[in-house]
Amino acid sequence: MTEYDNTNTGALFKNDKKGNANWPDYRGSINVGGEEFWLNAWLKTSKKGDKYMSLSVKPKEDQGQTQKPRSEPKEPDPDDDVPF
Repeated sequence: MTEYDNTNTGALFKNDKKGNANWPDYRGSINVGGEEFWLNAWLKTSKKGDKYMSLSVKPKEDQGQTQKPRSEPKEPDPDDDVPF
């Protein structure tokens, strides 16, 4: 029996744990070129009334990261004018 190759495939599942209107309606994962990603989808309606899905993709390695990393605080420049 050979193992199934899931390269360049993915799946979305209804988000039954949606506790906030901003949370995705569907969640899942996708493999692109051998790399694994989280896939989220929101059901939306355009101004013309057409229904569509808005998607976001995030590398699985960022799983524990909920916020973008903060930039390091800027060190004061010794050449700045000192007001004394």
